[in-house]
Amino acid sequence: MDSYKGITRLGGMAYDTESSLAPAALARTGIEGLDHILRGGLAKDRIYLVEGVPGSGKTTLAMQFLLEGARLGESVLYVTLSETAAELRGVADSHGWSLDGLHVHELLPSAEVLESDEPYTLFHPSEVELSRTTEGILSEVHRLKPSRVVFDSLSEIRLMAGAALRYRRQILALKRYFADCDCTVILLDDLTATERDLQVQSIAHGVILLEQMNPEYGAERRRLRVVKYRGVPFRGGFHDYLIQRGGLRVFPRLVAAEHRQSMEGPVLSSGIEGLDKLLGGGLDMGTSTLVMGAPGTGKSSLAAQFVHAALERGQPAAMFVFDESAHTLLNRSRSLGIDLYPHVESGRLHVQAVDPAELAPGEFTEAIRAAVENEGARVVVIDSLNGYLNAMPEERFLIIQLHELLSYLAQRGVATIIVAAQQGLLGGPMHSPVDTTYLADGVILLRYFEFAGEVRQAISVIKKRSGPHERTIREFRLDAGKIVVGEALRRFHGVLTGVPEYDAHGGELTFDGEDP
Repeated sequence: MDSYKGITRLGGMAYDTESSLAPAALARTGIEGLDHILRGGLAKDRIYLVEGVPGSGKTTLAMQFLLEGARLGESVLYVTLSETAAELRGVADSHGWSLDGLHVHELLPSAEVLESDEPYTLFHPSEVELSRTTEGILSEVHRLKPSRVVFDSLSEIRLMAGAALRYRRQILALKRYFADCDCTVILLDDLTATERDLQVQSIAHGVILLEQMNPEYGAERRRLRVVKYRGVPFRGGFHDYLIQRGGLRVFPRLVAAEHRQSMEGPVLSSGIEGLDKLLGGGLDMGTSTLVMGAPGTGKSSLAAQFVHAALERGQPAAMFVFDESAHTLLNRSRSLGIDLYPHVESGRLHVQAVDPAELAPGEFTEAIRAAVENEGARVVVIDSLNGYLNAMPEERFLIIQLHELLSYLAQRGVATIIVAAQQGLLGGPMHSPVDTTYLADGVILLRYFEFAGEVRQAISVIKKRSGPHERTIREFRLDAGKIVVGEALRRFHGVLTGVPEYDAHGGELTFDGEDP
């Protein structure tokens, strides 16, 4: 991390991490994305709560926090009331970590408890156990004098305290004790209580919630939210994260307003004369174009043509493919005279096949950001919107996330092409998976139509915000190893319905609707 004031680079990505706290007053978590969300890290000498169901990654997050402290030469302590030291070493081994420099203090009941018949005659068992546990914690803290401590987990202390009042007083006492010890503390809560415990939330300086969702198909999805962080303008909302070898990888929610800048460029020509005429010269940089049509009409090939034209002019590009493999895309494009292989080998073209069943939306957004900011991509293709929709945990969030993504790309001066497959082939109404035509700056429409016993294709531009365009409908062919855009179909009526009528005497209409 280069700076906590202004623009910060985390893992090669530039973030705005302006914080009201000086860097020396912050404890980095060891998770770059989370530090960005927290505006640099956790304020030191405070107590924090990390909540999450079992399997959401609380232990992994806590260990990363402590290992970051150990890396900086700090004394760190992991107090475990639910897992053994051997189990924690197993977690560390799974991530390739060494626990050297991390002190683990076990406070688990011994096996003798199962065989003991000694009754508690004067005090309630919970009072004795809680007192012994507290004494064990404080003695270890006094011995090591750590600057970072993790408690795993609060559910054990809650059970030992018995009453809610005693539990709250115990947490408050720990908070005051650690504040005097100049120690930053993370409390882990596995949310196994029957009701959400707000007692510790009100006491803690900050609260981070980890959620794990299980869709009906595909891998589980995880996201986190900073519920509270006193005195810091943290980034609110949900942020996707993954648990990978090496720890948590957090993808901060994209906010397009943070990336406003003026980046203009030349018009992106397709290299096909008829298509460029339709588009009024080509696609403007910093705009988004939606290519819609039935399956097989040539949408992906059209997008590949624009990418190839940009690459030939020395402009890097990126293609994110949901519906086919990268190998299939490259071979199919080559058969049309669009050879992308040399550009992939040179590194100017980034092609990534995306599995929607395994994708976190935040991970996809971060991949696009990396292609634009790290690799300099000037053209980005998302093929297709249908696959992007399937990658979303809930459909109602698609429009908002897509709006932020397109706004960000526009502000970076990137020409974005989105492919959307419509339902239906010939005749009848055509349906899109979701209406995004109002988000795009331009819309290219591809249609099948029937004529003289043949199924043909037509292309038209029905919207272009950035300038004038032709309003004609032209024939579109994938013919003899190339893409061909023919003349305007002026003698046909009803081409977009799929079953046009031919008028041998038809021609261009005047403004009053009469033939010239």
